[in-house]
Amino acid sequence: MERDVLLVLVSMRKNAATTVQKILTEWGCLIKTRLGLHDGVLENCSESGLIFLELAGEKEKHTELTRKLNLVNGVQAKLITLNVDE
Repeated sequence: MERDVLLVLVSMRKNAATTVQKILTEWGCLIKTRLGLHDGVLENCSESGLIFLELAGEKEKHTELTRKLNLVNGVQAKLITLNVDE
């Protein structure tokens, strides 16, 4: 069995966050698990963040989601496929 995980590094959160959120909402039916991490809080909020996505559905759609995220300035997305022995 294969499982797809998408790692999304956002290096300019203030500029890219709205666009990234819009894309993730549009593709929300593919997202099984989502975890967002960034350093700092309140006045010390960092400009970079990392989003972990566990994806469900078709591999082709995972690839397209990855492509769309990589089009956003300041965003790097990498799709990783893990093989799980049952």
